[in-house]
Amino acid sequence: MQQAPLLEFDAALARLLAAAQPLADRGDRPAFETVSTLEADGRIAAADVVATIDVPRDDNSQMDGYAVRVEDWAPGRAFPVSQRIAAGQVGSLLAAGTVARIFTGAPIPPGADAVVMQEEASAAPGAGSGVDGRSGQGPGGEVVLSRRAEPGEWIRRTGEDIARGGVILRRGQRLSPQACGLAASVGVADLTVFRRPRVACFFTGDELTMPGEPLAPGAIYNSNRFFLTALLRRLGAEVLDLGIVGDTLAHTREALREAGRTADLIVTSGGVSVGEEDHIRPAVEAEGRLDLWRLAIKPGRPLAYGVVGGGDGGGSHFIGLPGNPVSSFVTFLLLVRPFLLKLAGASDVLPVALPMVSGFDWPRPDRRREFLRVSVDPATGRLSRFPNQGSAVLTSTVVCDGLVDNPGGQAIAPGDVVRYLPFASLLG
Repeated sequence: MQQAPLLEFDAALARLLAAAQPLADRGDRPAFETVSTLEADGRIAAADVVATIDVPRDDNSQMDGYAVRVEDWAPGRAFPVSQRIAAGQVGSLLAAGTVARIFTGAPIPPGADAVVMQEEASAAPGAGSGVDGRSGQGPGGEVVLSRRAEPGEWIRRTGEDIARGGVILRRGQRLSPQACGLAASVGVADLTVFRRPRVACFFTGDELTMPGEPLAPGAIYNSNRFFLTALLRRLGAEVLDLGIVGDTLAHTREALREAGRTADLIVTSGGVSVGEEDHIRPAVEAEGRLDLWRLAIKPGRPLAYGVVGGGDGGGSHFIGLPGNPVSSFVTFLLLVRPFLLKLAGASDVLPVALPMVSGFDWPRPDRRREFLRVSVDPATGRLSRFPNQGSAVLTSTVVCDGLVDNPGGQAIAPGDVVRYLPFASLLG
């Protein structure tokens, strides 16, 4: 039977993203939930966050120093220190011809229009000791300012960071630690977020063995289970790990039915080809529907997408990854990751490729689009290629820093600018 032509990577990604709609209510799990801002890191905002206050709330000092009236300054003039204002305190009207000792973050007193930092002030000759232990620099003392300040100097203005009524976080934004801090800065104690997707995963193949168990002849340890479940958790998924499933059609169908009862997405590794021992395809077709794609990428040609079950939950998405560990790892990062993020409600799901300079030769490229494992040379800033690009060489994913996204048939020479996808932006 003649095989269908290879499906281009961009077409496959577009199909997956078209199928990934933000999660709806499922059973007793509503689509949204409220969480403490302290616990919201990594979650995806389900509603815009609007500031109800200005930040800063008042004009305040950027420096330890003196709040002054610019018009009062004259060379050598001694200014009485009329008040002391620390952060959290509110000063009184600044009298003409005086200055206020002020500290970083303290509100600017009425009447002052600049701050002179303390390094540009000195105690006036003959001034007594101030309350803070520095001669002449507390209330009752006097200081001389070394220069005239500019209006507004060292003053943070009201609303300079955040204006009241402005949207500070958008629906669909993946919340970072700094985003949580930003929400807290306007007094938001709780955030509305999309619920975590529930992802079921299992692994087929009688050759698979768990670490700690004896390794029989012809058997291999199940490395894919470890990195795939870890990747899913990093992306915020609630993981239902069904482990290694017996390599029969009946066992595979049973695992799919169990996963389909509660999972939003089912991910498997291996068994998506058309061999006699590859049971994923007939099992998914029996429990739902399946498209089997042969992708024009390297590594990672076989990929399956479908839906398992139906009923009240609407069925579970299914993605079958190739069994070779590097193929499974790369296709997860490039295809499952954006699918899962969109399913979870994120609006920005695609990684940004960085232009980087190659330090290696790649004279005989494949006709398919290649994702080459590379490292950044700290001495030159150029990319070096891992010597063995085989799809079973999992070491390369640990040693290397990222992938070069290379179009099919395109040779690479040292000095060429390539598209670089750092693992740091793909693994979370």
